[in-house]
Amino acid sequence: MRLVASDLDGTILGPDNRISDRTVNAFRKCADAGIAIVFVTGRPPRWLDPLREQMGHTGTVICSNGAILYDVQSGEILWSRPIGLDGMFEAAGIIRGLYPAVHFAAETEEGFHLEPGFLQDAGADMLGAVTPKPLKDSLGGDARVVKFLARVEGVHPDEFLNKVKPEVAHLVSTTHSAPSVPLLEMSASGLDKSVTLAEYARSLRIEAADVVAFGDMPNDLGMLGWAGRGYAMASGHPAVRATAGHLAPPFAEDGVAQVLEDLLRGRQP
Repeated sequence: MRLVASDLDGTILGPDNRISDRTVNAFRKCADAGIAIVFVTGRPPRWLDPLREQMGHTGTVICSNGAILYDVQSGEILWSRPIGLDGMFEAAGIIRGLYPAVHFAAETEEGFHLEPGFLQDAGADMLGAVTPKPLKDSLGGDARVVKFLARVEGVHPDEFLNKVKPEVAHLVSTTHSAPSVPLLEMSASGLDKSVTLAEYARSLRIEAADVVAFGDMPNDLGMLGWAGRGYAMASGHPAVRATAGHLAPPFAEDGVAQVLEDLLRGRQP
């Protein structure tokens, strides 16, 4: 084990935005042992406060499902791969043909853009000064969109993904990470967490066989399959549990910490 790569939400981070003391201590012991650590999340850079404040992490984070490589200490984007706007809007047209009531949003390197109706009023309050507008009005021609989002009510998240993904596969990569919200997350074609994680590991001269990864949702599948030891959370999505090579105890039982503690002791859970 030379590199630990971990998802955040549902893996080490709870709905209350808290990371358990046991999990923090397990990652610190990894760092003390000379093991590299990278967090791999669907979150944008502006939502990394739990890592700074609770974990004390000052290293690298792979954000927006692989579209951004971010340095926490400097607060700088080291690398990004945006979605082409023409392809994004073509994908939007296809999705709207399948689900006429769909609403869209876009995460750029600079901030968030959303259409009217994308979020409920309570969610919109969290966005502060963001004014909902059609994306063709709010995004300039040079906008660097790192994540394109689609949301529709009254559909199961898996059904939404399974129907849309094959229809837009030639334009964008599509996944989801919200277990109970029909919210699709789209990236540049061919991009997912595993692509950027593999590039990052190569920069450290670390092979996939020496990487331990943790995740809980469909957006983690590529990463868990690429890593030498990919652990799905026992509390995670059924498809992830069925596909990953290894199973970690549930999030509520500090599953990631349990596995790391065992690995540091030389055990193979």
